[in-house]
Amino acid sequence: MLRPHLLASLGLAALLSSQASLAESRQLPSELGQLQIETVAEGLANPWGLAFLPDGQGYLVTERPGRLRRIAPDGALSAPLGGVPEVFAVGQGGLLDVVLSPDFAADRLVYLSYAEAGDGAAGTAVGRGRLSADATALEGFEVIFRQQPKLSSGTHFGSRLVFDRDGHLFIALGDNNQRSTAQALDKLQGKLVRIHPDGRIPADNPFVDQAGARAEVWSYGHRNQQGAALNPWSGRLWSHEHGPRGGDEINIPEAGKNYGWPLATHGINYSLLPIPEAKGEAVAGTEPPHHVWEKSPAISGMAFYDAERFPAWQHNLFIGALAGQALIRLQLAGDKVVHEERLLQPLKARIRDVRQGPDGFLYVLTDASDGRLLRLGLARE
Repeated sequence: MLRPHLLASLGLAALLSSQASLAESRQLPSELGQLQIETVAEGLANPWGLAFLPDGQGYLVTERPGRLRRIAPDGALSAPLGGVPEVFAVGQGGLLDVVLSPDFAADRLVYLSYAEAGDGAAGTAVGRGRLSADATALEGFEVIFRQQPKLSSGTHFGSRLVFDRDGHLFIALGDNNQRSTAQALDKLQGKLVRIHPDGRIPADNPFVDQAGARAEVWSYGHRNQQGAALNPWSGRLWSHEHGPRGGDEINIPEAGKNYGWPLATHGINYSLLPIPEAKGEAVAGTEPPHHVWEKSPAISGMAFYDAERFPAWQHNLFIGALAGQALIRLQLAGDKVVHEERLLQPLKARIRDVRQGPDGFLYVLTDASDGRLLRLGLARE
């Protein structure tokens, strides 16, 4: 039997916990109703990517300095998981995206993208390891892809990982801030890559039989892709990329197509001078962007919404904005963007990633040294 003073202490603790929970929840207006915002977890060091563990077991989150964390359903933050590769945590580099294998229930494989040092510079690498039974480590981690050559001094790594319906793994890459490489088919900078889950190259990739071209390449002419997602209605991959000063863009990449960078761009150099290689906003032989922002919000993360929980959000695309400090909601009519709304601006937070959860809520990561995982929904009337 509990003593009265212990009962009183437990009651006070419950009250304080309830007050803390309420303090972490707020509402903001939006065009489609009151936006309900809850803090799931905080104290994350520049979180970058988010994956949902099955059966309500919580979340995996990457921290750019090189740590993979598990967040319990109650928001408790684990110690860093073991078995994570060493990363090049310089500038924009570090531990980047995380996705689960499509067969995770059977194989427990977790895929990571990260900046990897070598040859005096760095490039994006992708590997996979088996999540241990107690979810404290990745076992048997192996590298399945390396961006070659390594050319980055700390910028433009990309990258997002997306499995398509056939089980291929797409890897969205940056140009390592080496503009001309995005047009060079013998280099993996500025490319969207398509491989099998074990790193093998599909026989029907567009450049498999082309001399002087990397067989991994699906599309090229990309600048710095930090968002990619599979359209749940069409099954096609969408990606987005940072422009220079202006010209952030969304693409629907097709096999073998050239998406222009740096020959075609809506932006200019940060020095305010033109891009030397640029020939205009539209260039023959290159594909125009599906959607473009003339003023860059600095986009990162991408999620289509197709859940039943919030019908008002269906057929919308959500994209994080870093410099723009917002969650961008794009209303779609088919594939066409017909309306834009910017959410979360009063938070003044850089939004690094956005995902639709299995519960129908939206989840976003804020990019800060004390970053947070937020859960978003529309308040019930």
